Amino acid sequence: MYEFESMNQVEELFQKVHDSEKDKIRLLAEKFAENIKNDHIIHVFGTGHSHMIGIELFCRAGGLANVDAVLDPDALPNFGARRSGALEKLTGLADIIYDRYCFRDGDILIVISNSGRNALPIEMAMRAKKEGIYTVALTNLHQSQNTVSRHPSGLRLFECVDLVMDNGVPDGDSLMEVGGIKTGPGSSLSSIFLLDTVVTEALKILAAEGEPLPVFASQNVDGFNNDSLYEKYESRVKHF
Repeated sequence: MYEFESMNQVEELFQKVHDSEKDKIRLLAEKFAENIKNDHIIHVFGTGHSHMIGIELFCRAGGLANVDAVLDPDALPNFGARRSGALEKLTGLADIIYDRYCFRDGDILIVISNSGRNALPIEMAMRAKKEGIYTVALTNLHQSQNTVSRHPSGLRLFECVDLVMDNGVPDGDSLMEVGGIKTGPGSSLSSIFLLDTVVTEALKILAAEGEPLPVFASQNVDGFNNDSLYEKYESRVKHF
């Protein structure tokens, strides 16, 4: 046990998602490995704080080079938290964002939304699936199952994808209570924990098969050069 309650809650959350999602981790790791072997791209999209999961996977030391973080100003709180919160509820925006990125047959799209109820992430998943992209939802499954969609179809994110991964957090994304107030958000932590595990398991699959591993080295360690990886994927990864 840790001295701090929040750390104990996070440890319990990690154990929970390990136990509940391990089969899906294995399945998605196999999908990632297949994607890499066939020279495809893994796209990651989230609105609000969910976009940080895409940032975690994108262009980082020890991370995959074939990851495309879908980062549109209208979906990010950087340009106004209330503004982005309102825009993610609008229909019709997803197609505009989707068309600015290079999606191709054989790619994967991971859509992160804790509530899974807003129009923008739902329509991103719908559009990708329509285009034949393998779609993954990373969401709070219990909360989403018990909430009303804000999309005209009435569908929630988990109902629009090929694979659903549950981030395991309590409803409202709070792991603890202080002074009668819920706090201790956990969805970013558990989502990163899940997807970083998928990445490393995919790399283990590829290494066992003798396949090259498209992984960025730290630019702050002498003797490594990532230029060949940038050159390989730059025509398909928007923010390189």
